[in-house]
Order: sequence, then structure tokens, then C-alpha cells
Amino acid sequence: MKVILTQEVKGRGAEGDVVDVARGFANNYLFPRSMAIPATSGNLKQLEQRMHNIRKRDEERISGASSLSEALDGKSVTISAKVGEEGKLFGSVTSVMVEEAIREQLGQEVDRKRIETHGHIKEVGEHPVDVTIYRDIKATVTVNVVAEGAPIPTTEVVEVEGVAADDEAFVHVVAESAEQAEAELALEEAVSDEVEIAEDETTEGESAE
Repeated sequence: MKVILTQEVKGRGAEGDVVDVARGFANNYLFPRSMAIPATSGNLKQLEQRMHNIRKRDEERISGASSLSEALDGKSVTISAKVGEEGKLFGSVTSVMVEEAIREQLGQEVDRKRIETHGHIKEVGEHPVDVTIYRDIKATVTVNVVAEGAPIPTTEVVEVEGVAADDEAFVHVVAESAEQAEAELALEEAVSDEVEIAEDETTEGESAE
């Protein structure tokens, strides 16, 4: 039977599309969820009047989806998991875990139902996953699975002459060295302040005599 979709239905179409579906699928799934209405002459006439607004909303969704795809595509997230022998996980990395990692590490909201892990992720290492954002707009994110307790590579970019900035091992060492240098500088400043205070007290004592 012909129906008018009132919202995007994966694999079927977008809002405003008139599509053929099985009667049982329409009656038992689409209609109860308000995802479609029967393509009657009256509904089709109303659809014509609403098409301008539908197209405008669709353009906005495509624009937003494209921006989100650019923000996600090629990026990576790190997920810690319990690991047994030979790098095998106790359980597997789920789409919910990937969704949370994307939100916390990349600052982007995605629908876990639109995350395709290409099977179960059950080993440490890098695993590409696809995120379907809207229609055929997708992004590929690399999920780096590490053992619990393992250090997560820093995302801070450190520019050092003569060394590639994307060398993660080097960046991690430099970041630690920078933190140590800051701590040592703070200690030196504190000691210097104490010495100045002591000298001032000594000078005041001599003046009083």
C-alpha cells in the first residue's frame, strides 16, 4: 500500500516521501508510531500544501548533518575495557559505549542506533565504525580499544622543531616533561618568595636595633 512518511524511516525514505510498503508493516509499525499516514487523496492534497516547509526542514537537516559529519569523520576515540589473554575482551564494545565516547571525547551527540560497528568489537586495537547521520550522510570514526589502566594518548598538539607533531609517543613524553617543568618552576618561585620574606624580616630586625 502507498503511505506518506511523516519522518525519516531508515531504508524507506524521508519526510514527505510517498512510498509503497507492506500493509502489515504500515498497520503494525508505521501508523502506531506516527511515522506515516495513508496516501489518500485528501492527505496527498495536504502534502502538496506542506511541501515547501518540508523541503526547508530537509535542507536544514542536510546542512546540520553535513556539519556533524565533518566534525566526526576521520576522528578517533579511546575506550578502556577489561582484557584477558591475547588481547581478547571480557565481553565486547557496544554502540552505547561508542556513543558515550563520542559525546565525552569529541563533544558531539549521535544516535547509538545509527552506529555500525561491523560486528562485535572484542579485541584491543583500532576499529573503524560508521555513523549514519541523515540519509546517506555518514562519518567514519576510529575506536581505539585499550586495556583498563593503560594510558590514553594525549590529544594535545605540541609543536617541536624537527619532530613530527603527530608522533603520539613523543607528544606524550613532551607533555609530561612540560608538566614537570611547570611544577619545578612553581617550587623555585615558592622558595624564592620565602627567601625574600626572610631577608625582609632580617632587615627589619637590624633596623629596630
